[in-house]
Amino acid sequence: MEATREIYWNIGHGAVIPMYLLAIAAFGVMAWGFWQRLPIWRQGKALNRFDRYDERVKRMIAEIFSQSKIFRVKEGGIFHSLFFWGFLTLFAGTMMVMFQADFFTPLLNVNILSGEFYKAFSLVLDLAGALALLMLAGLFIRRFVARPKGLEIVRDDYIVLQLLFAILITGFLIEGARMAATELQQNPALAIFSPGGLLAAQLFATMSTETLLVTHKILWWFHFVLVLGFFCAIPYTKLRHILTTSANAFLAPLEPKGSIVTINLEDECAEQFGAATITDLSWKDIFDADACTSCSRCQDRCPAYATDKPLSPMKVVQQIGEMAEGNPAGNLIGTVSQDALWACTTCRACQDICPANIEHVNKIIEMRRNRTLMDGAFPGDEVRTATGNIEVNGNPFGLGFASRGDWADGLDVTLMESGAEVDILYFVGCYASFDNRNRQVARSFISICNAAGIKVGILGKEEKCCGEPVRKLGNEYLYQMTAQENIGLIKGYSVKQIVTTCPHCFNTLGRDYRDLGLDIPVEHYSTFVNRLITDKRLVLEQDPEPFTFTYHDSCYLGRYMDIIEQPRQILKAAGGRITEMDKSGYDSFCCSAGGGRILAEEKLGSRINIERVKMAEATGAPLLVSNCPFCLTMFEDGIKTGGFEGGIKVRDLAEIVVERIGGHA
Repeated sequence: MEATREIYWNIGHGAVIPMYLLAIAAFGVMAWGFWQRLPIWRQGKALNRFDRYDERVKRMIAEIFSQSKIFRVKEGGIFHSLFFWGFLTLFAGTMMVMFQADFFTPLLNVNILSGEFYKAFSLVLDLAGALALLMLAGLFIRRFVARPKGLEIVRDDYIVLQLLFAILITGFLIEGARMAATELQQNPALAIFSPGGLLAAQLFATMSTETLLVTHKILWWFHFVLVLGFFCAIPYTKLRHILTTSANAFLAPLEPKGSIVTINLEDECAEQFGAATITDLSWKDIFDADACTSCSRCQDRCPAYATDKPLSPMKVVQQIGEMAEGNPAGNLIGTVSQDALWACTTCRACQDICPANIEHVNKIIEMRRNRTLMDGAFPGDEVRTATGNIEVNGNPFGLGFASRGDWADGLDVTLMESGAEVDILYFVGCYASFDNRNRQVARSFISICNAAGIKVGILGKEEKCCGEPVRKLGNEYLYQMTAQENIGLIKGYSVKQIVTTCPHCFNTLGRDYRDLGLDIPVEHYSTFVNRLITDKRLVLEQDPEPFTFTYHDSCYLGRYMDIIEQPRQILKAAGGRITEMDKSGYDSFCCSAGGGRILAEEKLGSRINIERVKMAEATGAPLLVSNCPFCLTMFEDGIKTGGFEGGIKVRDLAEIVVERIGGHA
């Protein structure tokens, strides 16, 4: 007997027309639901996210079908990805059945669902259904049983999970009822290619034929109504993320990670800066709220939330969505709260892990801009003082700018104002210029360059703060003022390349300054030194003394600039054996200094830097290595205030390398 089955068995082809009419009506309801949301999204400011169309489409297709962003999430990510693939396979199979019944057979008289292909088709669909059902159970357990801290449960969660369970289970029951009346009696050998249906068929094995036919028909229509309900519910429940999250893969920014809109401060038409209400945000900021699934992954990785501060990236997105829908003229900053806004370290852990491509950080910065530029607000008096110091002396410490280059006394380094030609301009930064601990790092970097035959120039007293800390706190005015002075100065010299030892300077000069006219290549010293070693311009000891260490990935190197492996390669070449912390690489935990927090006291919750030092100490490694002056400063403090002295030490990458240069004492 040929391997196939009768489509619309026991239902009849007379159901086709009402079925299509009901399906069209359901899609109409879905379309109407999204149409009603358009005015909500349009409350935001204009933003072009439809440029480079081909590139966006390719990224969207790749993310949707590979589930790459979701699969990376450890907590439940595999459940969601496998459920998606299983459910997608079932949907594709349903479409194939529809085309066979309503197009191929009546129009072409061709039956592709027969023979060996049908056996494979039936087996794949049953396995996909079983997989989807198991993964849905896993998602249910995660949300309702294991339930991670901070994961909220709302009405939609019950509706969505019950609806999906009902669709999958009734699908197997329909198949089981059909098989009990047909294949189990007429072609038992074929039944083994539908293992899920075969199992369900045992439930109907004792029924009379008449009862079986009625039961099958009721189940079929009930299943069909559930599917229609699924489509109708999409725009009105969390199911909308099926489309909005997919759309966000298209709408996500194509600019370098961490890019911030440079405000035109000379715009005479601008009535205010930053975001005080929903309408001050972009339409994409509002759309993000509809793409959010409230999975809590952003919240789980937020260092502020983990240390009991009043910030949840997930909650910020939800609050924006709630206000856009119910109170668009309300006080946005008051709703989110200033304490939550100032707590953000802009570490980007939330955005990096978000499977929905939601942009949390820039929303917070826009609200900070409003508080700073419009109201003159600061997180604390210490930040007000540091900001004033930057404005007057070009550094947050308030030290005289004339002493900015004193750290280089006695070193083979050139002041740019002398006019001598150099290979690189070393943009030193405030901490390496004035902080005694970080001055050692700057001196080590110069020694490394000298050993490699690199001629280094510095700006000395002419250099000013890059402006990054105040910009992340919302003070765009002071940022642009210091940036323009630095850019004018640098462009006045014959600079071929800029190298920094500070990831914050690196990001700012290499990305943000481009909006203001700086087009000179900028590199962080970790990749610069790694290349010197690879090119054999810098020779390390042949058999360096081995050492064990753990390495901290600076947020502004790892997540912002994808510099993960190069520092590890340097340390390995220097004789190091790494013991990784639980949170490393792209999942690294912030030191607490980003987002301008280096200028502010940490008054709420527990201290982030102590939590990070605890993670390092837990590895058993005696040495914590970083390559960021902010991180080094915070870890030195965390070791002292956290009671870790004598147990673990922190050193900079440059200090490790300079001690292992070939022939170096």
